[in-house]
Amino acid sequence: MTQNIIPHAATLPEEIRWQGRFITAKTRGTWEYVSRARDIRAAVILALDGDEVILVEQFRVPLGRPCLELPAGLIGDEDGAEGELPLDAAQRELEEETGYHAAHWENLGEYYSSPGMVSESFSLLRATGLTKVGEGGGTPDENITVHRVKLSKIAETVAEFREKGHGIDVRLLMLLGGAIIAG
Repeated sequence: MTQNIIPHAATLPEEIRWQGRFITAKTRGTWEYVSRARDIRAAVILALDGDEVILVEQFRVPLGRPCLELPAGLIGDEDGAEGELPLDAAQRELEEETGYHAAHWENLGEYYSSPGMVSESFSLLRATGLTKVGEGGGTPDENITVHRVKLSKIAETVAEFREKGHGIDVRLLMLLGGAIIAG
């Protein structure tokens, strides 16, 4: 068993260098990183319907191009929603982005996507028993396109989107995992 040793930088005071409505840039010693403002987190939805998964495509300004992703949204980002639960945010975002309602939900835990640079975490929730209840597409400024993809075609779909110049969200690796490990 190894002992966890806290690096010296972690004992230094955290300094806020810049803060916006959603993002805070910080330093701690020589480390530079960002966090979500106001302790906002994210809910990411693994929406499964039989042998298909629901994915979304939307333009991402930081990438300068569209990105293929799992549906997701912020938890407690609106004024007055500070105590919002991951499940509540996930239910809202699934319907808003994809037009689907899920009968069954399972919280698969909290994860960090880039822990050396971003302190933000996300809760991953599995949604099953899907029913189409609306058009989806997100808010007017999101312009989301919904894709139903057979799980057996994930690798091909990712390759097609990558070939078109789209970004691929790191969370899609969970769908590719078995194929990547098998080679």
